[in-house]
Amino acid sequence: MYIKRQVEAEIQKNLFKGDGIIIYGARQVGKTTLVKKILEEHHNLSTKYLNCDEGDIRTLFTRADTSIELKRIIGNSQLVVIDEAQRVLNIGLKLKLMIDEYPHQQIIATGSSSFDLSNEIKEPLTGRSREFWLYPLSASELFPIGDTLDLSRNLESLLVYGSYPKVYEAVSIEEKKIQIEKIALHYLYKDVLKFQTLKNADLVRKLLEALALQVGSEVSYNELSTILGVSRQTVESYVNILESAFVLYKVTPYSKNLRKEIGKLRKIYFYDLGVRNVLIDSLKPISLRNDIGALWENFVITEFKKRNNFIGNIQKLYYWRTYDGQEIDLIEEKEGNLYGYEIKWNKARKNAPKAWGVYKNASWRVITKDTFIPLQQSRPIV
Repeated sequence: MYIKRQVEAEIQKNLFKGDGIIIYGARQVGKTTLVKKILEEHHNLSTKYLNCDEGDIRTLFTRADTSIELKRIIGNSQLVVIDEAQRVLNIGLKLKLMIDEYPHQQIIATGSSSFDLSNEIKEPLTGRSREFWLYPLSASELFPIGDTLDLSRNLESLLVYGSYPKVYEAVSIEEKKIQIEKIALHYLYKDVLKFQTLKNADLVRKLLEALALQVGSEVSYNELSTILGVSRQTVESYVNILESAFVLYKVTPYSKNLRKEIGKLRKIYFYDLGVRNVLIDSLKPISLRNDIGALWENFVITEFKKRNNFIGNIQKLYYWRTYDGQEIDLIEEKEGNLYGYEIKWNKARKNAPKAWGVYKNASWRVITKDTFIPLQQSRPIV
């Protein structure tokens, strides 16, 4: 079953315009399925699919230092996909040569680590590529607008097992567990631990567990460094690499330097809740959990992050908190307006925090499991 990805339409619009296409995303998130679907839809063209996880293909690219040698690999195919391109040494320069020398051939490259691939291509491909990000399935991809019944029936499963395609498509609970454990403990660790700077696998595991337990709470690198017995700089470096590997992401506090606002910490969320739950060895159903508030907050904020990416909106997401404990879970700033959201699993308070009234052009609303609607590209606000 192919679930249409929202980013596909934007990729299709940018084909054959002289730029390379770069698609980032974690392993098993659906990059290969997406690019093969694009190849299938262009069946009238000559196409080629090259998987750099295969040793012989990786060797061919690694040894090719000239545009002529690269031409022997891609041939005259009009549409060429280079999957898991980050596996090839100096791939950025090689992509530049192909795009510059053969502009009538469309090159699509995918990578499961933005740390590797973007570092390789940023300078060589400046002005020569369009970048796209693919995440685990979003609610709006799974449930079209208005289909809130299916969402409500599947919501608890999404909060426990996440939304990687193979996990979502698994019919039984046992199969979902097998698939998400394989993704979390094999594929993601495989990508994360290959970084030379991440030499301590046990530290990576302990850090991920600690961060998974702090979802929805403010995270202090100093506190983590004390708990883990490493420097603050090491903690920060590891978190940045985990973010580059599409495991987690940071949300910083919104502050205009008002005296009561907290502005030095951050919150950390996981791109997929199934991965988060495996890391703390807890795939229990919602009825047996005491972390439903954190799960729901992570889910909703990640849906906002996915939506912003789909519509090409680079605005940052924030949270807001004062020293006296007033807090808003999610803040969006757009065109001079502030949109505040309190994210609660069940019905919550009806009024915004008093200090929020200091801001002009600021709105506030509550998102619960009963009021959440999948975020569509055309709907900027829930």
